[in-house]
Amino acid sequence: MAKKQQEAKKSRIVEAYEWTLSRLERTIFMGIRFFQPKRFLNPHGFLGMLTFITFIILGITGVLLMFYYKPSLTSAYDSVKAINDDIEFGFILRNIHYHASNAMVFLALYHMFYQFFAGKYKLRNEVIWITGVLLGVLTVIEAYTGYDLILNERAVLAINIGASLTNSIPFIGPTLAQLLMGSGFSDIVIRFYVFHVFLIPVLMGILMLLHFPRNLILDLPMISVIAGGIIVTAGIFPVDLGAKFTPEVPPGITVPEWYLTSLYAFIRTGIDKFVAGVLAPTLFILLFLAIPFIDRKKAVHWSERPWVSGIGVAALGQIIVTTVWGFYVNPDPTIELAERLEIDPLPYYGTLIAVTLAAFALTLAASEWVKEKRKKRPRETPQTFKIRVSDKAATLGAIILIILQLVIAGLALQAYTAGQQQLALIEIGASLMIFGFLLHLLRFASSQGVSK
Repeated sequence: MAKKQQEAKKSRIVEAYEWTLSRLERTIFMGIRFFQPKRFLNPHGFLGMLTFITFIILGITGVLLMFYYKPSLTSAYDSVKAINDDIEFGFILRNIHYHASNAMVFLALYHMFYQFFAGKYKLRNEVIWITGVLLGVLTVIEAYTGYDLILNERAVLAINIGASLTNSIPFIGPTLAQLLMGSGFSDIVIRFYVFHVFLIPVLMGILMLLHFPRNLILDLPMISVIAGGIIVTAGIFPVDLGAKFTPEVPPGITVPEWYLTSLYAFIRTGIDKFVAGVLAPTLFILLFLAIPFIDRKKAVHWSERPWVSGIGVAALGQIIVTTVWGFYVNPDPTIELAERLEIDPLPYYGTLIAVTLAAFALTLAASEWVKEKRKKRPRETPQTFKIRVSDKAATLGAIILIILQLVIAGLALQAYTAGQQQLALIEIGASLMIFGFLLHLLRFASSQGVSK
């Protein structure tokens, strides 16, 4: 009997090993190959790669900012102010870094939900899906620790929320808070700095080895457009320094970054902090981690798995509603600060229940509609349309775009030397976007074939 049990245990270990190995086969852990598409591809197919590009932008700008940032309670805010106002190219670097951070969080969430609705976690992709969810969580934490380093009033609000939530965890909360944040703001700055520039990026790098598929799409035109879009946004919406935190001055009304306002809204309803800020988000993450093992059907299209798709629609709806609600502050200045920040739990949770019910009802109805439409529609061979571009037209278009790019790059340099840094950012970004369009034009002409 003991021998049979030992053999069964050994068999399970072998099966687990073979299962893991078969999943890792699809990741860059077992090899890597970059693929440069010869035609335009829907960017939904490589949102992960675009997210990684923003990670690279953050790494480059972050390293350059490290030369001037001083991680201490007395110098953190002033060093960021000096970067913004006095350091050569500091304003440009800081704004690109900030908006790339927001772009990475947005792209990571977009990527996750697209993969969810497209059923990409199937087909032996469980490891890729699980590591992707964990990367999404780390991306938010990385962004959170980054914007806290400025130590303005907004950052201190986020730090206090994080500290109170950590302390609310039963049994291990105070010990964990002491480990992560130390005993005061002086400890917090240096620890968050270490987390932000070293520990979290290292963890993300390890997870990327297990997350990225072996064949990576390196679409240079789309990368140029995304990078240019981030820089243009940085020029149009420069990030404010905010008010410097001083313990003697009561803080004003402020809210965290958009990717944390959802959590902030839950806390402001007055329910238990652990339930609102720790337990609920943890259950949400665990649900998404478990999806590949819950949804075991072979069906991939969202309409063929309406109940699972309903979970995604409900989650997305709740994220949008709670994120927007988290920005709301009672505009009446005559009442107390705590009362202005309070959110009435009855309409708040009532709305979330209504959103959930509506999400499932709409998803089920849409699923039935799609199924009926598929039954009635005869199968047709998809038609492809080709546009022939003459070699003269392609060459002329490329020359015009090159000239336009050089002109804008020159204008950007002129704007920067004239002290118009926002305009310089917009023009630098526009130059990159034009470069992306230029590459796509050349690729398009090459893929279609040219005629004389």
